[in-house]
Amino acid sequence: MIDYSEEKGKQYHIQVGKGDVGKYVIMPGDPKRCEKIAGHLDNPVLMADSREYVTYTGLLDGVKVSVTSTGIGGPSAAIAMEELVMSGADTFIRIGTSGGMDIHVKSGDLVIASGAIRMEGTSREYAPIEYPAVPDFEVTNALVKAAKKLKQSYHVGVVQCKDSFYGQHSPETKPVSYELLNKWDAWVKLGCKASEMESAALFIIASYLKVRAGSVFVVLANQERAKAGLDNPVVHDTDAAIRVAVEAMREMIKEAGE
Repeated sequence: MIDYSEEKGKQYHIQVGKGDVGKYVIMPGDPKRCEKIAGHLDNPVLMADSREYVTYTGLLDGVKVSVTSTGIGGPSAAIAMEELVMSGADTFIRIGTSGGMDIHVKSGDLVIASGAIRMEGTSREYAPIEYPAVPDFEVTNALVKAAKKLKQSYHVGVVQCKDSFYGQHSPETKPVSYELLNKWDAWVKLGCKASEMESAALFIIASYLKVRAGSVFVVLANQERAKAGLDNPVVHDTDAAIRVAVEAMREMIKEAGE
């Protein structure tokens, strides 16, 4: 493969290289969340700021841990994971926001993904559609343990991943509304917990690269609860999801004896 980077030893998009990141990486979508997450680490240092990719590296219980943003959607998240793995990372937690789907999932709750519906395009360039997008068992267990320890309201289950935000929120306006509406109804009937945009791609790529990945999201609101006339405030605070992700990293570091 051609090395497109302007700086030798740095990855083309995320602009980090070996030694710049730890084995453990927390991956928010929004670059603006990176500094806040890095504040949970000891001595965090800004390693790179390139395009939608902001990377900090610090220490958690004496072990190097990084935070790298992915931007929105599967394509940019896939680039981040590929280049982070080439830089030495092997354990990832995606942290972000989501829209609730199961009527029991309330605003402000956390959702920990046990699998992801591949209603997006990126993962199809890695694996046949029959191959399931599932997170690493140890990462998922660490997230559940952390949520319990921190006494957070959480749900574990399948999430739906899509490429179009407005295909979810105004499907009736789209030329393929018949498909979007029918599939959404199917996902809800099957007990899907929430909708987001990156986990399917990350889980498939992690399977292919033989690394570990998991996901935790805060639920902003739930359109199914809104349709049912149930309480449905909009919650933007990601602090609980961040604390759960950091605690899960701490748990995995402890388990590894590092």
